[in-house]
Amino acid sequence: MAPAQHELAPIYTTTNIAADHNQLTMEIMQKVAKKHGMVCLLHEKPFAGVNGSGKHNNWSVSTNTGVNLLSPGETPHENAQFLLFLCAVIQAVDDYQDLLRLSVATAGNDHRLGANEAPPAIISVFLGDELTGILNAIKNDEPYAGVEKVQMKLGVHALPRFSRDTTDRNRTSPFAFTGNKFEFRSLGSSNSIACANIMLNAAVAESLKQYADELEKAEDFQTALHELIKSVIIKHERILFDGDGYGADWVKEATEVRGLSNLKTTADAMPKLLDKKNMDMLIRQKVFSEAEIHSRCEIMLENYCKTVNIEGLTMVDMVRKDYLPAIEEYLYTLARAVDSMKSVSANLKCRYEISTIEKLTDLTDNILSSVEILEQELADLKNCKDIFETSAAIRDKILPAMSTLRGYVDAAEMLTSAKYWPYPSYGKLLFSVQ
Repeated sequence: MAPAQHELAPIYTTTNIAADHNQLTMEIMQKVAKKHGMVCLLHEKPFAGVNGSGKHNNWSVSTNTGVNLLSPGETPHENAQFLLFLCAVIQAVDDYQDLLRLSVATAGNDHRLGANEAPPAIISVFLGDELTGILNAIKNDEPYAGVEKVQMKLGVHALPRFSRDTTDRNRTSPFAFTGNKFEFRSLGSSNSIACANIMLNAAVAESLKQYADELEKAEDFQTALHELIKSVIIKHERILFDGDGYGADWVKEATEVRGLSNLKTTADAMPKLLDKKNMDMLIRQKVFSEAEIHSRCEIMLENYCKTVNIEGLTMVDMVRKDYLPAIEEYLYTLARAVDSMKSVSANLKCRYEISTIEKLTDLTDNILSSVEILEQELADLKNCKDIFETSAAIRDKILPAMSTLRGYVDAAEMLTSAKYWPYPSYGKLLFSVQ
């Protein structure tokens, strides 16, 4: 969906090393770009209406001898170990969906989530038909009938026929099971993968701790295991969703019926780090101290506020120094053209010139009013008493003001001659060979 879209897939390894590899990869990309006279933005959504840039965090858990505990095998409905660890992940995502959302929250990623092949801000789990059928059978104490594996028809007789994967190709799912691992797709291109994996590992560890405490004291292990898996499925099935994550119906169902969180912005998500249940879990798992949690929350919100503040100030600068003067210059040219043509014949209508002048004049008035509002809102940020109030003001006032101003400038661009426009168009940016 994006011109020249590419994907880069590192080799799987342990989480700490993978996080280092990811940081090194981003650094090398930026250095190589600079070497060739370019800039590697690592911005999640530099262009409206075009695919953003993100990461898919492929995550699994294995023993110290390399046994993948999320490998279902040929008969996953008979694999109790797999089902237990699957349930641990499902519970973790449901219990700590806010932690997963805030682990990928940045100013840039807020623009990306929810469209153009990026998952929505609402966290849900996709399992596919086979695993969903298995869990439903367990929940209802029914025998599992199985999912028919569909044979792929390749059209080339020299290649073997193979079964189509019964797991996910739904790109709107933020957290999907894909064969023998989960794929967390909400990370932005500028994100470190460390935070997302910290939250995921801690949340799953919390689930497993609860299971161990319950199963280790069971008199009949097999019965207790079955009842545990069944109870987890019933309690946490609200987080399971295999449909279209972009639809308005899903937003309504997720928030109003299922009670899932819809944290649209960083300002909504990041304060959830300080919720008691989240702090208690992270401290209990010895991931962070209370002071470290408060510190991280404030630092991440400060990064968000500074980023959007810089964007807002840059927008004001661009509008006042570049866009408004360029539109005025084009208006002057049009006005002179009308005067010249009318001097030849007063009967000339000059409909294009006059209508364009009228539309652009209205737009310049709206642009001026909007940039003045944005300037005032930016100036008012200094009156906020703390970083939480500042981030809320950015969400509620700065971003809407920037969006309104952007709309008027975009409309003016469609009416102004490219000769006068001070910045390259999408066409030149994305498709120019020069």
